[in-house]
Parts: sequence; structure tokens; C-alpha cells
Amino acid sequence: MLSEIILSEMEFYGFHGCFAEEKIIGTHFKVDLTMKVDTGEASKHDDVTRTVNYQSVYRDIKKIMEEPVNILETLCSKILDMIRLQYPQVVHAEVRVCKMNPALGGKVKYVAVSSQFLMD
Repeated sequence: MLSEIILSEMEFYGFHGCFAEEKIIGTHFKVDLTMKVDTGEASKHDDVTRTVNYQSVYRDIKKIMEEPVNILETLCSKILDMIRLQYPQVVHAEVRVCKMNPALGGKVKYVAVSSQFLMD
């Protein structure tokens, strides 16, 4: 049974960006992650060790979000690389990283980058 495990609107405060001010002041970020996983054995045995533990995934993403980078694309790449390495049972993942209230010279709710992978 293929299921989607979704972590929606995880909120972080980070110092990501290309401008010096962003690295000093920081801003709010939201991260959405959808993972496709075969959960047949987990549901059959009611056993979290046979699926992806989303608490562990959250902690791993939190660590990534604590390390400043210049661009959102790098955050997406780091999150997907971590999923590939730490959670091999994930057959597809999509991540979206949103920078809230970016300083673009006008009112903008957020800018976002979305990336995905499909296991071979």
C-alpha cells in the first residue's frame, strides 16, 4: 500500500539569504514535505519501525534549517539528499521551502522553491 506522509507548514526561523542583512536579522520560513512510502507492513503490524517516523524527519529538517545557506534551492537539495540517505523506504519526495515576507520592495507573502525526487 503506497501512502503519502505529509509534514505541512513546519515553521523555522533562519538566517538564509544572499544579502548580509538576511544573515544578521533572519526571517521566518515554512517547509512542506510529502513523502510516498509503502506502508503496507507498518499498517499490517501497527509498527512505526516499519514506516518513516515523521518525528525523526522533522528533527533532521530542523538541523538543516539551522545552517545558513544563500538560496532556497540549496535548502531543498539538502532536505531531499537527507531523505534519500536516511529514509531509503521513501520512493518519492517533494519539498517546498517558503521564505515568508521577503524584502522585495513591496508586499509579498512568501517566495518558494519546490523540488522533488523519484527513486529509480
